[in-house]
Amino acid sequence: MILVTGGAFQGKLEFAQKTYGFTDGWIDGRNCGFAEIRECRGIHHFHEYVRRMTGTGENAFLPDEENDAETCAQVPWNFENEDLTALENQADLFAAWLIKENPKLVIVSNELGYGVVPMEKQDRLWREAAGRICTCLAARADEVVRVVCGIGMRLK
Repeated sequence: MILVTGGAFQGKLEFAQKTYGFTDGWIDGRNCGFAEIRECRGIHHFHEYVRRMTGTGENAFLPDEENDAETCAQVPWNFENEDLTALENQADLFAAWLIKENPKLVIVSNELGYGVVPMEKQDRLWREAAGRICTCLAARADEVVRVVCGIGMRLK
């Protein structure tokens, strides 16, 4: 799995398409379905997929101890009590499952933690979830690249 990250409008998708040699097979995290992630070659706007997954419960599918990838259960991402330990566990579980399901996936995601802290609780928790998921993905990834001004810097 490859994680490409960086700020908004830095040319991450174009960099990934050129570097990894494919322009087909990409899905958009703003509107893709859960099943598509398991079979695509790449996903861009992954942070927006996390927003959808954590915000409304839509597409909030996670494996659990009783369900393998084929019978993946819908497990809600619970932010009611802002339990960051639970969030970390969910992020780790999701990252492990995603890499198991699609080990050659290229993920393109914005870095969200460098800006102004959002006033809305749900936005703060989404940003926290996206950061924790990407951190878990980076730890497991074969390669991690940060893109600035269209230039990739290999971190791992």
